[in-house]
Amino acid sequence: MGKKNKKISKIKKFHKKDINTVTTVKIRVCMFCMFIVLFALVFRIGFLQFVQGADLKEKAYKQQTINKLISAKRGNILDSTGKVLATSAQVDTVSINPTKIKSKNDNDQETKEIKEKLAKAFSEIFELDYEETLAKVNSTSSIQTIARKVEQDKIDKLKAWMEENKVSVGINIDEDTKRYYPYNNLAAYVIGFCNSENQGIYGVERSYNSYLTGTPGKIVTSTDVHKDEISDENGQYIEAENGNNIVLTIDANVQGITEKYLKEAVELNNARNGNVIIMNPNNGDVLAMAQYPDYDLNTPFTPTTQYWADRWDSLSSSDKTEMYRNIMVSDRYDPGSTFKLIGASVALEENITTTDVQNDFSCIGYEMFAEEKVKCTGIHGNQTLRKVLENSCNPGMMQLAARIGKRNLYKYYNAYGLFARTEVGLPEEINSYFYDESKIVSAELATMIFGQGIQVTPIQLITAISAIANDGVLMKPKIVKQIINTDNNAVTNIEDKEIRQVISKETASEMLDMMESVVNSAGSASNGSVKGYSVGGKTGTSEPRKHHEEEGYVASFVAVAPARNPEIVILVAIYDPHVQNYHGGHVAGPVVSKILSEVLPYLGIPADKIDVNTSGSNSTVTVPNVENKTVAEAQKNMTNAGLRCNFNLSGNKNEVLVTDQVPEAGTKLPNNSLVMLYTEENNVRTSTTVPNLSGMTASQAASSLKSKNLNINIEGSRYCKIARACKRNFCRTR
Repeated sequence: MGKKNKKISKIKKFHKKDINTVTTVKIRVCMFCMFIVLFALVFRIGFLQFVQGADLKEKAYKQQTINKLISAKRGNILDSTGKVLATSAQVDTVSINPTKIKSKNDNDQETKEIKEKLAKAFSEIFELDYEETLAKVNSTSSIQTIARKVEQDKIDKLKAWMEENKVSVGINIDEDTKRYYPYNNLAAYVIGFCNSENQGIYGVERSYNSYLTGTPGKIVTSTDVHKDEISDENGQYIEAENGNNIVLTIDANVQGITEKYLKEAVELNNARNGNVIIMNPNNGDVLAMAQYPDYDLNTPFTPTTQYWADRWDSLSSSDKTEMYRNIMVSDRYDPGSTFKLIGASVALEENITTTDVQNDFSCIGYEMFAEEKVKCTGIHGNQTLRKVLENSCNPGMMQLAARIGKRNLYKYYNAYGLFARTEVGLPEEINSYFYDESKIVSAELATMIFGQGIQVTPIQLITAISAIANDGVLMKPKIVKQIINTDNNAVTNIEDKEIRQVISKETASEMLDMMESVVNSAGSASNGSVKGYSVGGKTGTSEPRKHHEEEGYVASFVAVAPARNPEIVILVAIYDPHVQNYHGGHVAGPVVSKILSEVLPYLGIPADKIDVNTSGSNSTVTVPNVENKTVAEAQKNMTNAGLRCNFNLSGNKNEVLVTDQVPEAGTKLPNNSLVMLYTEENNVRTSTTVPNLSGMTASQAASSLKSKNLNINIEGSRYCKIARACKRNFCRTR
């Protein structure tokens, strides 16, 4: 019994020791495991804190905050009188989160039915294709845009549908703006339009996009787990800066008149297209810039004229952009005989000839260069420079070109700004095309002086002619007058910019006088005349380029009004007219007359009498004494007195002295009369036969007498019945 108890005691001791050992091992294993877990946790925390901390913080911020953009309102575009030509209205953009559109219990069949029903509602409310809309609703992408630029009435219909069908998740309605053009087609090629993102892509909308766009604002605030906003003292509200308003130099009324008669001319003459630019020569302001066929700015991707509608479906995407191109800045053309004005001004400025030198040029109906015969419109015989312009005589101009020389011509072409873009303020303006001066031969020199073989843009040409109308000073043309900050109403004026003096004031005055004679002559240029106003101008008819016969002729007319003190310069070009008489005087001349007949009175420009002077002290000037003065000084004195002068000179007019003058000093003459100057170089007197003025209009009589170097004073109006008296170079008629 004692031994047995002893064994039991030993066994018990053994088990106790074994159990302690096992427990210790377990504890050690557990502690080791806990250490590993703790180490991993610390490592993970460190990794999250130091490696991924910045990214996680940003994600948390995004999840816990709302960051909404506040759209800036695009600025308005206004005409020079304040009429709104382009504006933005509040609209909405509708989008969806397809994955959030589902039934409450995630039933696939119910979700399918909801999506089909939603797609049907979208297609009906927004007039969309059902299948395309359903594809967007069933998309797996995070967001899909359903409709942009949606008006309020359609948004109200959508909200009513959502309330009726208890759909509130997955459909987003965000504020947006839409561009509107109240006058539809008016000035389409000046204003341009915007894309779906409210970014200008044509016209002023594009060239002044950075001013019009503005800067968006934003709202930053905290949200709870349900994405509801909660008060947050660190929230931010950054106000949007709205875009600036742009004020154009365009006058909507002048533009409307211009577009009316341009459309009429293009359709009447069955022409391909046409354009008109009207400019104030004194400051470079473009008052109108019209092109036809045109398009509706509110529906720019739908052709509204027959010309484009007939071709639209057959055109490629790139060809369709032709409908939006402003050809007045983005296309070149042969200016034809309108370009003769530039060459004539060079000849006067360089003392190569004067306006009325008898037998100065000769025309037998053509001019030969090598084996090439350059034809004229008629056989004009011996002519003065004035008659060369009146007859639009090509041989006369070709003879003049040879006397001027290519170096002088190119010097003045450059001075007139014809070798550079005008920077008028419209996009995609291109430069002219001229021959390389070093490679010009006599035939090219002869033809380019009357506007063939070289190409300019319409904006370059009217800018150059405006220099003649502005006492010889070239101004930079501009299409924008002011930029107005809509937040503080601060106004930034686009200042007038004088580029250079191209020709003298005296030369400019002589050019205007000859331009007036062109319109007053009995030729087709008289179609550009305006009752009650003096108008000076020049016709042009350019032939299609060699190997480009499909381009057709270009009939053009450039005019200034009033002729003695121009406030308007107008250029009309009609491309490829399909009529029997396609010349500039017949096709473009009437357009000039109709436009100016309405525009001049509208602008408040008073009517003047074309070369008609009533008797009385207020209508006459006293001839100054210029004997023993240099020709240059005498010319200046005569101009300041309101008189014209004529002289034959081969030497330097700053050195040669005047020896005699007719009429003599102290004679009373009507304003703008002619005084003959004689020098030691040329003291030869010539006799002049007074032409028969019976039955002529006042303008025709004045033009006829001017060509003979005779002055005129008309008492009464309309018709000259009998030439009453003529003394030396002054003719008085009733």
